[in-house]
Amino acid sequence: MTIKAVFWDFGGVITSSPFEAFRRFERDNGLPQDFLRGVNAVNPDDNAWARFERSELDLDGFDRAFEAETRAAGHPVPGRKVIELLGGDVRPEMVQALKTIRGCYRVACITNNVRAGQGPGMHASAERAREIAEILALFECVIESSKLGMRKPDPRIYQHACERMGVRPEEVVYLDDLGINLKPARALGMTTIKVVEPRAALEELGELLGLPLLAAA
Repeated sequence: MTIKAVFWDFGGVITSSPFEAFRRFERDNGLPQDFLRGVNAVNPDDNAWARFERSELDLDGFDRAFEAETRAAGHPVPGRKVIELLGGDVRPEMVQALKTIRGCYRVACITNNVRAGQGPGMHASAERAREIAEILALFECVIESSKLGMRKPDPRIYQHACERMGVRPEEVVYLDDLGINLKPARALGMTTIKVVEPRAALEELGELLGLPLLAAA
């Protein structure tokens, strides 16, 4: 079926992955490597992180719940410390590709995020919030877990995005850096691209769309 739309994750695709900041925090604080990701992998649909991304917890509630989970895992970390790590670096090549693609295809963003700090549901300084807002304005619609009350990998969030955009899943290419989020999108019929190295992902996307994205970047 003809591709009509490209859906993008935000953190880990448009910006660098927060997992990079997690690893730096772990090194600087003497924590085991991937400790924070490991805590978030336990009971992934109902742990503190999942509930925060669905806005079932406020920042104070998340701070306490996450510290309790990490304490049980052997290394207490306040949730507020983790929120401070969420802002990744913008990837200019991805933003340029988004600008190129939006002239030919429908574009939307599906992001798991939290209501913390300034900006569109993301933790950020005022300056950072403006930069992120300018990028998000490039999308026709932005689906935010913290506003919708559901999060990836719940299949309903992908279906909601398709309904908002007026496209069928088979008409969508979806980019995400996490396989767990790509699996349900693929099961619905979307063409999926896992973003590990940005230029490799853009090369694959450009071939699918017939656009010279690397040249544009």
